[in-house]
Amino acid sequence: MTILITGANRGIGLGLYQSYKTFGQSVMGTSREGAGDLLPLDVTDADSLATLAETLKDQPLDLLVCNAGVYLDKAETLDAGYAATLWAQTFAANVTGVFQTIQTLLPNLRLAEQGKIVIISSQMASHTRAPGGSYIYRASKAAALNLGRNLAADLRGDGIAVGIYHPGWVKTDMGGTSAEITVPESVAGLIQRFDALSLENTGCFETWDGRDHAF
Repeated sequence: MTILITGANRGIGLGLYQSYKTFGQSVMGTSREGAGDLLPLDVTDADSLATLAETLKDQPLDLLVCNAGVYLDKAETLDAGYAATLWAQTFAANVTGVFQTIQTLLPNLRLAEQGKIVIISSQMASHTRAPGGSYIYRASKAAALNLGRNLAADLRGDGIAVGIYHPGWVKTDMGGTSAEITVPESVAGLIQRFDALSLENTGCFETWDGRDHAF
């Protein structure tokens, strides 16, 4: 099985990358700068995506994990914050970047026996969980959830399954030290979810520990 994980230089992406390597899987990771073993990829840059496609050429891709993303509005206030530039930057990475990464690598996914696409979203994408704040991040993750659901419908005929996952509130740079679970806990659960993803449950929105998440 050949796997590609975007944003594999830290946090959950790095945890997934290291775990798959430990399992002996053929796994590639990306980061903006492409340091070390990681391939360079800026998901907001068309030339960078084209370079990745040229690197992979006609290599079948069994699993694409769209993990790269940003959370830029954590400290913003409703009265004076949430500048338009933050909206543009966040949606470029968390929504457009996800779509264009998938679009770029569709030929490789179609070459696999049964390709899978994973979108790392968040419980903050759910319209049933709306405590306020983080408007840009919430909106971007809701859009990514909608994106995944529609891709699942369009790609079913190609035999490609799509899953959207909440990784838990994880102790990372993004999640903070007060988060509920560790990276290894999240990663172990997510890998089980990816293994279980098929055309039977394509379009699912699930938590890292296997529970259906409310939309």
